[in-house]
Amino acid sequence: MMKKRVVITGLGALTPVGNNIEETWSNLVQGVSGVDLIKNFDTSALPVKIAAQVKNFKPEEHFDPKEVRKMDTYTQYALVASREAIKDAGLMPYTGDNWRIGVITGVGIGGIYTFEEECIKNHELGPRRISPFFIPKMISNIAAAHIAIENGFQGINFSISSACASANHALGTAFRTIQYGDADIIISGGTEAAVTAFAVGGFCALRALSTRNDEPAKASRPFDAERDGFVMSEGAGFLVLEELEHAKARGAKIYAEIVGYAATDDAFHITAPLEDGSGSAEAMKRAIADAGIQPEDIQYVNAHGTSTPLNDKGETLSLKKCFGDYAYKLKISSTKSMVGHMLGAAAAIEAIACVKSIETGVIHPTINLENPDPDCDLDYVPNKAQNCNVNVALSNSLGFGGHNSALIIKKYS
Repeated sequence: MMKKRVVITGLGALTPVGNNIEETWSNLVQGVSGVDLIKNFDTSALPVKIAAQVKNFKPEEHFDPKEVRKMDTYTQYALVASREAIKDAGLMPYTGDNWRIGVITGVGIGGIYTFEEECIKNHELGPRRISPFFIPKMISNIAAAHIAIENGFQGINFSISSACASANHALGTAFRTIQYGDADIIISGGTEAAVTAFAVGGFCALRALSTRNDEPAKASRPFDAERDGFVMSEGAGFLVLEELEHAKARGAKIYAEIVGYAATDDAFHITAPLEDGSGSAEAMKRAIADAGIQPEDIQYVNAHGTSTPLNDKGETLSLKKCFGDYAYKLKISSTKSMVGHMLGAAAAIEAIACVKSIETGVIHPTINLENPDPDCDLDYVPNKAQNCNVNVALSNSLGFGGHNSALIIKKYS
């Protein structure tokens, strides 16, 4: 069977550095950090007091008050970002076959705001006071369902949860679904809103987070020798994936084409990556083979780049294992240096960054790279954006549990 070509026709974002695509991309290129002191709960008992949070977001500006009561924050973020992507793609009103347009979301945790609130309510007031909306607000599939309900999209619809690789797995699954002819369009990406006392406390217990509380904007510093953990973040990113001929028939703007995808697992440890980077390297190799290209055809890699000691060293090794000496010629940058770690939404924003680099010929920097780690000796585009003609980009995403994923995006021609 001849596989169908899959293109990207719409983008939408809600991030700690911008409430839409234009603002987000502009701030990424300028190297603006979205990390600040946590403002939505008391952090006095926690060793971590910083996060990258969505700013100036008012639910009542986007939803009817009755609807807000039925949606966790992570779902609200998903709807706002997906609306932008759908509008950007010129899909509404949709005149095609509703059974062939679907939604696949990536979510790492889901409605933990709601979970935390209702657990406290149950403990203090008893089970009779639990909200009837508790379950449908909390479950990790419900953001995908809300997008479908709002737009009447009746095709394939579900959520993928693989920690911080979730959105890459969602995009890859959407890519495959269209490739094999099971849908014409899929709205795909990721969403997360987990900056709560409970979740931050959990990551603190893991000692996974940066404690650079006195310099929030400098806390996320991937590949820097003084990195001390990642910065929790929140937000959403969505892309409209579409079968090429379907997009051409309706005169859609085409940003880029997805040409390769692969996923592996380290099968090693619940939180730590394989020390030699072989699991991630294998995912990248398989994605390159799936795309039918050579490693040297890639100009840019958007790294997972979490700012943790183990990830950044291991990812550098994986890039060398995959690309050999050519790794030193690649442009590599970490979006997380500015937006923090958006967990289940991270890979969606990073795929968008790849698309915008292809479109604009600009690669955003890895900020706070002031004291390079000798073990991290590749070109991470330190501190300042660079102009580069990007024909092919690779987006690399990993997750707790050893999940590895690689997505390859190419200039459309």
